[in-house]
Amino acid sequence: MKTATKRPQTLREIELEVEGEGREWTRQRLQQRLPAKAQQHGEVPPLSGQRLVHRRSRVMRLHTVAGVIQLEVLHGQDPGDKHWGCPVREHWGLTCHQPLSLALEDKLAFPVTATSTYEEAAAVAQKWGVTVDDSSLHALTQRLGERAEARSVEQLKTAPKERQPQRAATKLAVLMLDGWQVRHRGPGWGKKKTKENRLEWHEWKTGIAYALEQSGVTAGGRGVITEKVVVGWQGDPVEFGRRLNWEALRGGLGRAQAKLVAGDGAPWIWNLVQDRWAGATEVLDFYHASQHLWELGRALLDEDEALTAKWVEPRRHQLRHGREKQLLKEIAGLKVPRGPAGDVVKREQYYFATHARRMNYQNLHRRGWPIASGPVESTCRQRQCRFKRSGQFWTSKGMRNLGALTEARQNHHWDELWITS
Repeated sequence: MKTATKRPQTLREIELEVEGEGREWTRQRLQQRLPAKAQQHGEVPPLSGQRLVHRRSRVMRLHTVAGVIQLEVLHGQDPGDKHWGCPVREHWGLTCHQPLSLALEDKLAFPVTATSTYEEAAAVAQKWGVTVDDSSLHALTQRLGERAEARSVEQLKTAPKERQPQRAATKLAVLMLDGWQVRHRGPGWGKKKTKENRLEWHEWKTGIAYALEQSGVTAGGRGVITEKVVVGWQGDPVEFGRRLNWEALRGGLGRAQAKLVAGDGAPWIWNLVQDRWAGATEVLDFYHASQHLWELGRALLDEDEALTAKWVEPRRHQLRHGREKQLLKEIAGLKVPRGPAGDVVKREQYYFATHARRMNYQNLHRRGWPIASGPVESTCRQRQCRFKRSGQFWTSKGMRNLGALTEARQNHHWDELWITS
């Protein structure tokens, strides 16, 4: 009888085998090195610098990027402030019962901010060798998100340092602002009988900032921005503007030769521009202006789409190609019909009159400046893919924590979260 020949290992199998060997080697190296480091700090808390009293030795299990290691560490009372704790944990920046090392937290938290759900992030972690459930990732995100938000609050008290001061000043700094609605748990959430709202909608304000030189077009004709800052906030527009401005200054806004702000017709956007970036060139998103032309045409022509298209297209061409003054004059002089259609016409007349100075599309385009807010609309859509999925109902705290952690990654603050004093 012939013996079955053993199938030769594939390249993938060899790679995975060697990777596993390297992982175990790393775990053993950590098991060798960390006890010596722990011994250096074993009896002296970092804050008081005084030797522990009521000392007891305990085994500490720590989950690391290479696996689980065990250490014997001292617990006791700090004679300085009388708190009970473990000096090794305090020196290493670990909380009292924290099971994960900082490097492992880093690796687990990163995919949380780059995937659509905690479940997906857990699947990514499983792929590179760490088994974790989505509830553990949620708890980790809340703790790290609180840390990221606290860091944001503290940094706003200081003047921002430009991240790349060696770079030449940009000719144009671009800021784009928008908002979108997200589902929140209302005061009646979880109650069987209540007159309070179980569901509430809140606006999440989103802004981006980038240098014009950081934008371009791919070979396929798709617009792309190589680097930008992203800021989100639920609540006061003034606070949102303060945060976006801080990050924009860190990105070089302060040395920009000119500034441009793009947005839709939301009043809070333009009020914020006057408060925070007075003197900047303002542009109303061309797509939104076009939408309002369509609304006006439908009101004038009894919702007849064919007639409305014939009315809108030449006027849209006027608006885009330098004849906006003639168009605005025509719109202001339109005869207002009776009934609901008249209300729409009056509303649109007010809209175009309000934004008249923000419709200089041809001149801006000739200078190579943006005339639409597509990049921030795209950013909003990306955020919605994470925060506006089926069955999601947020608390303000939960959304803020995940938002702060995501912004720490996108705005180059990630490594600062792991700095321990």
